[in-house]
Amino acid sequence: MTKFHPFEMERMMSAFEQEVEFNLSESGVHPITLGELVSNDPETMPRLLKTKLDYPHVNGTPELRDRIAATYEGATRDNVLVTVGAIEANYLAIRTILEPGDEIVVMLPNYMQIWGIAANHGLHIKTFPLLEDQGWAPDLDELERQVSEKTKLIAVCNPNNPTGRILTSEEMERIVELASRHGSWLLSDEVYRGAERCTEEITPSFFGRYDKVIAIGSMSKAYGLPGLRLGWAAAPPALLDDLWARHEYVAISATMMSNHLAAIALEPTNRQRLLARAREYIRRGYPVLEEWMNEHPGVFSLTPPGASAVAFARYHRDWNSRELIQRLQSEKSVLVVPGDHFGLDHHMRISFGLPHDYLRGGLGRIAELLREKLAS
Repeated sequence: MTKFHPFEMERMMSAFEQEVEFNLSESGVHPITLGELVSNDPETMPRLLKTKLDYPHVNGTPELRDRIAATYEGATRDNVLVTVGAIEANYLAIRTILEPGDEIVVMLPNYMQIWGIAANHGLHIKTFPLLEDQGWAPDLDELERQVSEKTKLIAVCNPNNPTGRILTSEEMERIVELASRHGSWLLSDEVYRGAERCTEEITPSFFGRYDKVIAIGSMSKAYGLPGLRLGWAAAPPALLDDLWARHEYVAISATMMSNHLAAIALEPTNRQRLLARAREYIRRGYPVLEEWMNEHPGVFSLTPPGASAVAFARYHRDWNSRELIQRLQSEKSVLVVPGDHFGLDHHMRISFGLPHDYLRGGLGRIAELLREKLAS
């Protein structure tokens, strides 16, 4: 058997997220119910009940691809491939564009799937950091040093997971310039577009800024529909045809019902309603987390996230994050993500886009363990 790097965060969540009383590891807002999704049109449910549970269009139904394309300036349905979650779209992009030995440059911290795919398939990995002491701004001088004529792909996450940092227009322009200078593909994980905390403006996409961009989206984060397991890649049609060919090996298609339900969610009025719902959870939940951290002076520091339903907090104690999170899970029945899973110890990623009682209950359990450790 070949050497394999497990996806540590997802392995942990798979094992424990359904077992704990308080799951503060999830990265999206509190999920919406089917009833809530279809509540504004009494004819929707009868139509859904008549749906034949057959294969849909393997690349996504035309209606859904049209609605996804409408969220990107200048896109048409031919620029969209529907996948089983953003995670499949990421996988297909890396496995299509890169071969063993090829060079990839990855933003860190990041959703570590791309790093893991690269490690498991013999790619040459370079990285550039987000700088905590500069509010998680990207070190683009380091990116410039790392990118070379050998770089096949640059991978970014905007808004970022786990920090919630949103790139500025100037930062986006420089990243595009560096990619285009070397003819590198630019893979942009944009699943948190629409989940902004402090603005009504949706984070701009990299799509359309350069002819070698793959923009990745999902129904999971800003829309509160992780159970649909539906994502997409927005990219040039010629590349999408190559991704589509590999999609048929991996999944064939997303389900008929997930295609229909995602199309309902992305109907313009519904889309605005779901994004408003996500922002309400994020904007009401963050002050609860902030107040809780302030109740533990000197223990935590945090750069407030510009978007997303998670915060990446530093704690100022010499405790290994993996060991701390294991104790939280086993002793307090709370799950959060250790900073170790992003290569940054002494941090934890905490969900806050949740109902207040649930969020306060989980934070209270974390406080119990903190008091016990500080007293020992």
